[in-house]
Amino acid sequence: MYGRTRIKMCGITRKKDAEAGIKAGLDALGFIFYEKSPRNVTPDFVRKVVARIPPFIDCVGVFVDRDQEEVEEIVEYCGLTHAQLHGKEKPKYCERIERRASPCRVIKAFRVGKKSSASDFTPYDDVVRGYLLDTYVKDNAGGTGKTFDWNIIQNLNLKRPIILAGGLTPENVVQAVKVVAPYGVDVNSGVETGPGIKDHAKLYDFVSKVRQIDLQL
Repeated sequence: MYGRTRIKMCGITRKKDAEAGIKAGLDALGFIFYEKSPRNVTPDFVRKVVARIPPFIDCVGVFVDRDQEEVEEIVEYCGLTHAQLHGKEKPKYCERIERRASPCRVIKAFRVGKKSSASDFTPYDDVVRGYLLDTYVKDNAGGTGKTFDWNIIQNLNLKRPIILAGGLTPENVVQAVKVVAPYGVDVNSGVETGPGIKDHAKLYDFVSKVRQIDLQL
């Protein structure tokens, strides 16, 4: 449906990893603004990195239940194109971020598990651009490095583009794309040697695997 699968690498903490992502052909780079994350970064760092990113590559800020005005300020200061919201943000919150931090677009993240239902998503259909699906782990906002049962997604009947996350690696991303046919995939720990330290060989392998399966589908 979308022609090709978009690829985002999240949890960037080093300039050279962003540069490697650009060379690998990523569509988006993700930066986490969440103090509890081992991949937390500062607005000053992200502003410097984003200033060097060429056209047609999206820059995504990841936030968890952060004050709305703080999100807007960080988006503007860093030059972000998307705000990815991983907390309990309500539809009105998402709508205001997109309207007031324009041209920033909002992606709402959901942790998917056996209890997930379409009603969790429906209130957001008209106020966000896409849904990022991560793995449900109790008391964890995301970035667990674990997969979930991708077959659950079909029953959710989602109305916005799907970005699949949660434990994706070069070894399982082909199967993920075959099963889910997502708009995009989001990789983090699956191409790392440690939190925030990207393995460039794994990254290139991940991108290559996605591009290869796109040609076959």
